[in-house]
Amino acid sequence: MNEVVAANDAVSLWALLARRAQASGDAVALVDEHGRRVTFADVVSLAERVAAGLLARGIGPGSTVSWQLPTRIDTIVLSLALSRLGVTQNPIIPLYRAREVGAMIAQCASDWLITLGEFRGFDHGAMAEDLRAAGGDRLELMILTDELPTGDPAALPPVPTGGGDEVRWIYTTSGTTSSPKGVCHTDGTLIAGGVSLADAIGATADDVGTIFFPYAHIGGPDLLIASLTTGMTLAVIEVYEPVAAVDLMRRAGVTITGGSTPHYAMLLAEQQKNPGTPVVPTLRMLTGGGAAMPEKLFRDVLAELNIPILHAYGMTECPMITSARMSDTVEQLATTSGRPVLGCEVQIRSENDEVLPTGAVGRVWLRGPMLFKEYRADGEIIRPFDADGWMFTGDTGRLEEHGHLVLVGREKDLIIRKGESISPTEIEEVLATHTALADVAVIGLPDDRAGERICAVVQLRDGATEPDVDEIRRYCRDAGLSPAKFPEEVVIVSEMPKTPTMKIRKQHLRQSVMDSRALSGAAVE
Repeated sequence: MNEVVAANDAVSLWALLARRAQASGDAVALVDEHGRRVTFADVVSLAERVAAGLLARGIGPGSTVSWQLPTRIDTIVLSLALSRLGVTQNPIIPLYRAREVGAMIAQCASDWLITLGEFRGFDHGAMAEDLRAAGGDRLELMILTDELPTGDPAALPPVPTGGGDEVRWIYTTSGTTSSPKGVCHTDGTLIAGGVSLADAIGATADDVGTIFFPYAHIGGPDLLIASLTTGMTLAVIEVYEPVAAVDLMRRAGVTITGGSTPHYAMLLAEQQKNPGTPVVPTLRMLTGGGAAMPEKLFRDVLAELNIPILHAYGMTECPMITSARMSDTVEQLATTSGRPVLGCEVQIRSENDEVLPTGAVGRVWLRGPMLFKEYRADGEIIRPFDADGWMFTGDTGRLEEHGHLVLVGREKDLIIRKGESISPTEIEEVLATHTALADVAVIGLPDDRAGERICAVVQLRDGATEPDVDEIRRYCRDAGLSPAKFPEEVVIVSEMPKTPTMKIRKQHLRQSVMDSRALSGAAVE
């Protein structure tokens, strides 16, 4: 049965899961790289037992739980168990370290942190203990080992009612400030995003999709909800490594995969090892977003894999904004971010908030049922919407004749690396304490694989020894930054270009570095 939930249905995530299990309980819901397979009925049963185990530990309605876990079947089950209990949850990407995790626990006023011990060479359990100690032991910890806690579902309270309008999800976004903000979603906003994704890519119960990126990313529930609304199977992998990912895709018969531009590029590289032989014979499309897609990459994928990329545009605040569709022309697929998804509206406005005509470049505004409810930042609630519910995305672009969006640039001072928004300010504040540096600016430079790479442009203090990139990265690590935010390049300048009010001219600096690379013959990818 291929039941699709309308975007404006006020149902909870748990109700959506229950409906899917009733409609097609014996169908496979999730598979992983270890050969584990669970049906939709299994997911309900597992999640109920885990919910009972969490309740016995003291987690229940009214709790706020931060969790930092890799992409595993058990992580999805845990997340659904928390939904069954009516808990507010704060998913945190495993790459984040003490600085980011501590900030989000504080923003959310979390009661609990659920995490692992050691994962990929980092001791998350020890970090969690340090964070609890720093917070005066107010935070409760659950450090998972081999299995999730379980209990008797008969002990569970009634399923929470009230639809999908209460804030139940708080995601992390960098913004342009040093501290991450909490982006508050409801079950309803996430369901609207997932339904619009399923609609845009034409997913059905015959499809097998993938979550090959952190499930804690906003794209995680997007795909989960697309699965629950259509009956599509999902393959998950906890660490994305191209050879292992291809092996899983072949075994699972994956038809839809992607994530972000680097995923496209890595799959293309695998295909190019054996030209003429489909790397995953069952694939019918790639899809994703998070960063700009170079036109050449699209055309190379189409030529080598003989399938299109249906690239999309979204953000943590609004997981689906526009998306390509199979009905688009090759030119539209290659050069635009697609059309607004089901339920979403997009306007292009001038700086004076006048709606601009087709073809004019201006600020990208949006509204729709998948738009978040509010920010949490430093104890304040911020709702960045106009009187009619529209929000400025921080991006600039234009709408073409048939409604396709072409993104031109960003007004926000952000770096988009491997689909993640990174605040330069956060890195600059860390490097500003380095004794060798008189001034610092962190910028993003174009990169074919990552979208952008992080470059620290620094001005030295008189007599200081020039630090190399390894020293800068060690300094960031010691400050508790995530490795994803470590500068990948260091450029030394004699003086920073500044405005009359002494603000660094970031765009001027970025162009200057790129121009100097081009003149010297160095590659700017």
